[in-house]
Amino acid sequence: MTRRLKIRLAILFVAGLALLSVLSGAAGYFIGPAILHPMNLHAERTAQTAAMLARTGATKENFEVRAPDGVSLKGWKVRAPQPNGDWILVLHGVSDNRTGNLGHAEFLLRNGYNVVMMDSRAHGESGGTMVTYGWLERHDTVAVIDGLMATEKVAHLGALGVSMGAANALQSAAIDPRIEAVVAEDPFANLREVSYDYAGLHESPLLGKTLFRPATIVAMHEAGLAGGFAPDHVSPEEAVAARGFPVLIICGTSDHVIPCRHAERVYNAAIGPKELWEVQGAGHAAALGRNPTGYESRVIAFFRHYLDANEKGVSATASADAH
Repeated sequence: MTRRLKIRLAILFVAGLALLSVLSGAAGYFIGPAILHPMNLHAERTAQTAAMLARTGATKENFEVRAPDGVSLKGWKVRAPQPNGDWILVLHGVSDNRTGNLGHAEFLLRNGYNVVMMDSRAHGESGGTMVTYGWLERHDTVAVIDGLMATEKVAHLGALGVSMGAANALQSAAIDPRIEAVVAEDPFANLREVSYDYAGLHESPLLGKTLFRPATIVAMHEAGLAGGFAPDHVSPEEAVAARGFPVLIICGTSDHVIPCRHAERVYNAAIGPKELWEVQGAGHAAALGRNPTGYESRVIAFFRHYLDANEKGVSATASADAH
């Protein structure tokens, strides 16, 4: 190969990379606003909900509150047949609705916990046109809690969320101390960090941080402009460092959507009592299905310990690291 040919090939390679960067950035321009408007991929699971209520003997009633910006938030209050006085907010993932976590609700109800199951803004029957992955949703949760406290006697309040619901639960607990403990399955560390996983096509975040980095930079910038928030501060990682509430962080070792490094970062940042459970072989939002007995026992033990902390004299700021 002649020197001239090597130079030409090098120029073509550099030009190809430059073109790819330009195309990647252009794609990010369109992807950014789309992030805030995900499709609703699941219809309400009416038959499955009825079957769950029949198995548990629980009863549900419609529940509606107004978010601070006037958006209507709709869902259910579901009462256990033998309630223990505690309530759990059950928060679903992106492109889903209140029925997305029926399995979680079922074992909570079976153990005496009443649950609140809401459609997140821009999902299901709730209003709103934009999803902000916790930036606005945390204030929605405050409104839900206000409505719950105004209509029910709540001994203790916890939250359980999966994927986006986990991120929302953690960010909500950071600003509302009425949430005493949080179970978070597959949360992202922050919106920018998880954008690398999506840009990397769920194969490697390295692709999102290198070859497709222009797409992530532009997408986050455009999403922030459209949503009125800073993507770096849509951050469960920051939330758990801002207030020391007890957290049980769960992730699946086979999750390629939001890999376990996100859960590990949230766990490491938490300043309150914390536990991390990595479920071997579980994919995204699939830990309960992978290990239903272990999942239920861990979650129930966690809530029993921390929701009754005042009665038992357990310090809410004590160290409780556990794997």
